[in-house]
This record gives sequence, structure tokens and C-alpha cells, in this order.
Amino acid sequence: MVKIVAEENTNETQLFDLVIPPGVPRSIIYDIQEKFNFEVVSRRERMQFANMDGDERDLLAFRGKKEIVEQAYDYMMAELEKYVED
Repeated sequence: MVKIVAEENTNETQLFDLVIPPGVPRSIIYDIQEKFNFEVVSRRERMQFANMDGDERDLLAFRGKKEIVEQAYDYMMAELEKYVED
């Protein structure tokens, strides 16, 4: 599951986090960070699947403005789909 969540307000600009699901290849993470000029941050999230239900883990997230985060989400999903097909 991919989440976009509000994070903080800085200088009247609200920032959002795009939580990166475990297992996303590093090449895709690096590509998105460079393409969208994101800050990569650590975010503690409660896991909600399989035998990890309720466990908390530190996950990576991209942090930025909402419209850019939404574009990055679409890009990440397309890249993951291509990756899986290969």
C-alpha cells in the first residue's frame, strides 16, 4: 500500500510524504529523487499486512509539495509496473 500523508508546514507551504513501499528497487528510488528533486526522509509507519500486522517499521518516504508528490506517485506506479513486467 502506498500512502500520501500530510507532514508539516514550512513557511506556509504544507509538505506531504509519499511513503515508499518495502521492496521498491533502489534504481527507481534514485530515479524519482533525481527527477522530482525530493528530499528522502525516514518515516515510522504501522504495517498492515501478513504477519507484520501492527508492527511499526521505519520506511523511506519522498517529501514535497502535494502536486509534485502526486505526480511522483503516478510515475512510481508506472515504473514498478514496467519493472514487474520485465
